[in-house]
Amino acid sequence: MSQIPLAEKLRPQSLDEFSGLDALDAAFVKQLRAGSGRIPSAILWGPPGCGKTTLAKLIGKLYDCEFVELSAVLSGVKDVREVVEVAREREKPTLLLVDEIHRFNKAQQDAFLPHVEAGTIALVGATTENPSFFLTAALLSRCRVVVLKPLSSQALERVCERGERELNVSLSPEARLMFTEACGGDGRRLLNLLESCRDSLGAKTGEPMKDDEVRGFLANAGVLSYDRDGEEHYNIASAFIKSLRGSDADAALYWGFRMLEGGEDPRFLIRRLVIFASEDIGNADPRALQLAVSTLQAFELVGLPEGRIPIAQCITYLATAPKSNRSYVALHKVLAAVKSNPGAAVPKHLRNAPTSLMKGLGYGDGYVYPHDMPFGYAPGVEYLPKGIPGRPFYEPSDRGNEKTIGERIEWLKKVSSSPR
Repeated sequence: MSQIPLAEKLRPQSLDEFSGLDALDAAFVKQLRAGSGRIPSAILWGPPGCGKTTLAKLIGKLYDCEFVELSAVLSGVKDVREVVEVAREREKPTLLLVDEIHRFNKAQQDAFLPHVEAGTIALVGATTENPSFFLTAALLSRCRVVVLKPLSSQALERVCERGERELNVSLSPEARLMFTEACGGDGRRLLNLLESCRDSLGAKTGEPMKDDEVRGFLANAGVLSYDRDGEEHYNIASAFIKSLRGSDADAALYWGFRMLEGGEDPRFLIRRLVIFASEDIGNADPRALQLAVSTLQAFELVGLPEGRIPIAQCITYLATAPKSNRSYVALHKVLAAVKSNPGAAVPKHLRNAPTSLMKGLGYGDGYVYPHDMPFGYAPGVEYLPKGIPGRPFYEPSDRGNEKTIGERIEWLKKVSSSPR
């Protein structure tokens, strides 16, 4: 029995077999179909299983060239130099595929530059990481960035049907949909799941695979897509915060627990909730910060899996709470004022006077003790140094508890302006 994985057996051998071709840059596809002229150097960027390596190998077939493949995980500059030395001696141009090219450091990436520039090699790099963050500007300037997207549901269905024919099994439309939805746009994952399911269930040749058995297999297959260190981590974290800010509790729960189920440290999520409670809710509902901090304490007390319960409570509370970022805005206003007036003198009436010398210099003169005044407020007293710009720093919104705070501030202003 052949041990070649199903995904490798079904790797497309032509552009017409390549799933997702219609989503690529049309000008780039036209250039490839022509298969003439200088081989384009390119960075193929996309998620796992979208066809990066397959496309690179197809480029090697479409052009009359020598195709060489390296992995940045296993190779280094020495291997690149060896490829270049051999390429110099060949009559045909050399196309070098470097898989996981983002794993090369800056110095290693710079090793490609003179050889790509001189045309000694054409470079195709495959990466799952954002080239803007992981590849040097010099390398990007010499390569075309081609973005590959997760496979569409239609493309995945075609991949699944090819897999069924190769394995000689059959799926109902419902079971096929289960596979296409479980793989997260990853064609290789779909085929691997299909092959594993066939082997696990012991499906006989030509017989349909039962829907209930397929559903049970996929429920335990662990197919969540989440990368704790890569770009997807930041994308999902951003979606989580924006869903909270947009008061969508359902979306916030989805993104939050997608991170947790994908292996994220729950403390990372709770820290984001604590920050959000103060930055985006603030005084509109001061209980939000209390709940967020209590969520951290509760999680440390009970751990997983029960710790998910207070996390869910906190997410739903924060998502539906009234929102105000006015304290956060005030923070940045006052920081600007501090930087522009770092040495502003403390007014004398606010200074402490523990010695007779300091009293003689007027320290503390004119200070009014608010508790001795009606309403516990001393109207007309200035607490800031003269010349501080940007006031007022804090301007409450009219949402939630902050509306009451705003009304209190307006009342204090009226008291200050009233004749005494």
